[in-house]
Amino acid sequence: MAKHFVKGLLIGSLTTLGAVAGSLYAFKKAVIEPQEEFDSKVEDNRRRANRKSHAAHQG
Repeated sequence: MAKHFVKGLLIGSLTTLGAVAGSLYAFKKAVIEPQEEFDSKVEDNRRRANRKSHAAHQG
């Protein structure tokens, strides 16, 4: 009886950990990475605009 309980507990724990890890990975792919890409695009555009602004006033 105790052997079945321990086996079930281990399998349930591993399944739960797998589900949590999968959901965290999915959250990272769906939310975190797109936001980081957007931030890098904004930063690139800001740098480009800053260079154009300085170049326009050099002449």
